[in-house]
Parts: sequence; C-alpha cells; structure tokens
Amino acid sequence: MKFHHVGVACKDIQAELQSIRQLHKIIEETPVVFDENQQAELCMITVEDGLNIELVSGKPVENLLKKRISYYHICYEVDDIDKTIEYLTEKGGMLISPPKEAILFNNRKVAFLMLSYGIVELLNSN
Repeated sequence: MKFHHVGVACKDIQAELQSIRQLHKIIEETPVVFDENQQAELCMITVEDGLNIELVSGKPVENLLKKRISYYHICYEVDDIDKTIEYLTEKGGMLISPPKEAILFNNRKVAFLMLSYGIVELLNSN
C-alpha cells in the first residue's frame, strides 16, 4: 500500500478551495466532478509540499459535517484491490463500501474500509 491522498469532508467545495488557497499554494487542481457511484462532488488538489487532498461534498460526508468533523479518510494506492481487501478484513478491517469505479480517478476502482485508525480508501493502481 502506498499513500495517495487524504480525504476532507466539506459542505461547499468552492468555499473550501478559497480557504485552502489562503493557507497553501495549490499547484494542481482537478475540476469539481459529481460521481454517481459515490453520490458525491469531488475535487483533487495538490499543495506545494506535494500533499494530495481530495475534497468531498455530499451524501457520504453529511453525518461527519453535522458533527463538525472534516477529516474523512486516508487513501492508499494498491496493485490488487481485491487481495488487499481480503488481507485487511482478515486482520480485523471491515469493508464498508465494496469496489466500484471512481470518476475522479479515471474509473479506477475504489473501496472503503473501517480500520482501527479510521476510514481507509483503497485505490486500484490500474
């Protein structure tokens, strides 16, 4: 597993982008897209130090935002999403969203699991 990005819950992606721009220099930014499979608006940015941040707005993060929580998940890129899910569930992880195509990542598959340290997204490398 290789670190890919951190996911941040936000009510309004454009407003969040403005806030981030006040604190960090954004060197890459995707357009905001709506992913039907995730039922969310999404945008990926890279800040000057190389950190990738995925901004997520919509149904998946509604409950977090009600609790004023903005941290959503950490994402790892993996070579084989199914084998990694099997390994993590054998080690006590719980699959909360099975693999599905993600528009933000050129339809590569993503899955979400609950691990002891929070929600983890797996992004298939191909």
